[in-house]
Amino acid sequence: MEEQFKQKQFKRTLITTALPYANGPVHIGHLAGVYIPADIYARYLRLRGEDVRMIGGSDEHGVPITLLARKEGVSPQEIVDRYHRIIKQSFDDFGITFDIYSRTTSETHYRTASDFFRTLYDKGAFIEKTNEQYYDEEARQFLADRYITGTCPHCGNERAYGDQCESCGSSLSPSDLLNPKSAISGSVPVMKETTHWYLPLDQYDPFLRQWILEEHKEWKPNVYGQCKSWLDMGLQPRAVSRDLDWGIPVPVEGAAGKVLYVWFDAPIGYISNTIELCPDTWETWWKDPETKIVHFIGKDNIVFHCIVFPAMLRAEGTYNLPENVPANEFLNLEGDKISTSRNWAVWLHEYLREMPGKQDVLRYVLTANAPETKDNEFTWRDFQARNNNELVAILGNFVNRALVLTDKYFDGIVPPAGELSEADRQTIAGFAHIQTAIERQLDTYHFREAQKEAMNLARIGNKYLADAEPWKLIKTDPTRVATILNIALQITANLSIAFAPFLPLAAGKILRMINAEPFGWNRLGAADLLPAGHPLGKAELLFEKIEDDVIQAQLQKLADMRKAADAATYRAKPIRETITYDDFAKLDIRTGIVLDCVKMPKADKLLQFRIDDGLNRRTIISGVAAHYRPEDMIGKHVCFVANLAPRKLKGVESEGMILYAEDADGRLVAVTPEAPVQPGSEVK
Repeated sequence: MEEQFKQKQFKRTLITTALPYANGPVHIGHLAGVYIPADIYARYLRLRGEDVRMIGGSDEHGVPITLLARKEGVSPQEIVDRYHRIIKQSFDDFGITFDIYSRTTSETHYRTASDFFRTLYDKGAFIEKTNEQYYDEEARQFLADRYITGTCPHCGNERAYGDQCESCGSSLSPSDLLNPKSAISGSVPVMKETTHWYLPLDQYDPFLRQWILEEHKEWKPNVYGQCKSWLDMGLQPRAVSRDLDWGIPVPVEGAAGKVLYVWFDAPIGYISNTIELCPDTWETWWKDPETKIVHFIGKDNIVFHCIVFPAMLRAEGTYNLPENVPANEFLNLEGDKISTSRNWAVWLHEYLREMPGKQDVLRYVLTANAPETKDNEFTWRDFQARNNNELVAILGNFVNRALVLTDKYFDGIVPPAGELSEADRQTIAGFAHIQTAIERQLDTYHFREAQKEAMNLARIGNKYLADAEPWKLIKTDPTRVATILNIALQITANLSIAFAPFLPLAAGKILRMINAEPFGWNRLGAADLLPAGHPLGKAELLFEKIEDDVIQAQLQKLADMRKAADAATYRAKPIRETITYDDFAKLDIRTGIVLDCVKMPKADKLLQFRIDDGLNRRTIISGVAAHYRPEDMIGKHVCFVANLAPRKLKGVESEGMILYAEDADGRLVAVTPEAPVQPGSEVK
């Protein structure tokens, strides 16, 4: 069965990309997981002359959008309009080659999704179930999980949501929460019956097991494994409607106040966007068996695209199923998970503004670190290293040398190749099969390895020039130099083809420098792309070195973002056990002036203070060297516990404790009186 699948030929390919959720911009995790691989694949197929459509759009329904709208005091439509515009512009500026990028609030989508639901409803594909859900009597509406807050039963966080505690990460259901409240009105919700329609996924278990586990063993291990896990756990009916006022109304009588669940609504966006692009021929792309459908997604969407959406299509009965779903894992950022809620991300629209002209650098780095089978990592230092050591030093260096030497020795004209040496023949043979090598990887969705094969061509060119040393032969054997540079220029021309799917801007730049039109994918590996006598264009740097200060600015930006996020989500530590007034009265808290402050020898964390307490001079040791420079403390008015029993630290007796407040990020701030007071004043 696997061999039979691999031999199947298709007339056309429909590529879909996961619909980014329109409650925020696109970040590098989205690019690495979905959009760069999809764009590479689409560009590759187009270069081969194949009939391709690449479909994208914004996912614009669901509770998080309504929550954000309520928080900002605007309508959900205003939220999705804002972020759809930002996302679409970012993709355009980055060069993602969508044939259409639309949205799930379009009229076409509303009509398509409604018709799809009605078709399944009329066929009896749904089951109706009535159960109890939380209801806000004050707001007069049922509450989605995110509209219910309460105390997490696991960690005690009092601001947990009905689906998840963002403090400890536990998955929850609304009934798990302690002291649940409505996030809309703040009132205590009640349980009330409501009726919804469900897709009985369990009925599709035999079909899914055969289709996935038997007929698609060639799928990526992470995708196949997750599907098998879901199937082995047993599928359950899944609600296709919910009580909400933002979304596509359920198109049946008695469904007032109910909309299509966003998981049901969103994948139909692939169909509606295709209809918008090809109103007269869209069925060719979805229903003709000679069309191959490939879904590019992240791992959090595997269950929807491999189990739920195929079950929906199977229930409808006339649509093709996807041939492959090459989902990627997650990309982490500087040792931590990317998080939109904590603003821990590199946002695409900001990158394009701060790194102008460096679209291909990001494409290259994210492809080189693609999380194809497991989570991977993006760091700014690696970004810098790959740019400087690979794009500049390998690819850019070779192309520049080939063109500059030709300009210097042959006035920018491609010289004729003379008799070939054994080294020449080996070099030509070394890149003759580059097309096959790259295709083998791209056809199986191994984009990281495919890009490596393209870069290997530049490595072949660098080694060839380094070994041949034409700059040493030009005076004694110009005919030999002509042959060397002819071959180097043929490699350069090949690089414009090999890198076209991966680095489209750089590939176009190479074509301008060699003064040529695109060659076509089928010419990759040829050694006669540029004829002798062909005039070259002007040589320029293909990539530029990225300096340390540029990277440090990005690292500082991340540090500032983390600090701001920590402050925004900071929760004070729980109050300690209750004490009596008599306990408090035992503390003698005074003010004092810091007369001197020095670092303690052989103790990196400790500072030694000399304080005027109004009666005497006393020494206090504090572990605040990471927060204060000694010279900055001299002259400060501080509050300290004056009657704490003395304690020796590093051989020095400490006579009290200076008071500090600890900030959200662990920063210690000395507690000081609002205005200067006499040393020894009591704090009451």
